[in-house]
Amino acid sequence: MFNKLQQAFWKALTPDLVPDEPKMPVETAEGLSADIVAALGGGDNLKSQQPVALTRLRVVLRDVSRVDRQALSDAGVAGVMPLEDGVVHLITGLRP
Repeated sequence: MFNKLQQAFWKALTPDLVPDEPKMPVETAEGLSADIVAALGGGDNLKSQQPVALTRLRVVLRDVSRVDRQALSDAGVAGVMPLEDGVVHLITGLRP
């Protein structure tokens, strides 16, 4: 129940959600800087990525323990929200 409440909370904070789109398999980590990919454990650790709002990116990882939060922060990611089953939301802010 807590997970559903947490998901509803984050959804309420992001009214600019884009419609659900099919997940893109990550082969080249399109749209992610090399620093962010490295901080997520490398390209082989990424299963998929999907923008879920103007300020957030949802990635599915094979191994969440390989994430380097400090490196993500250094790469410009404002926040990291780990969820279940390898899902991580990256709070990126508006990019120019």
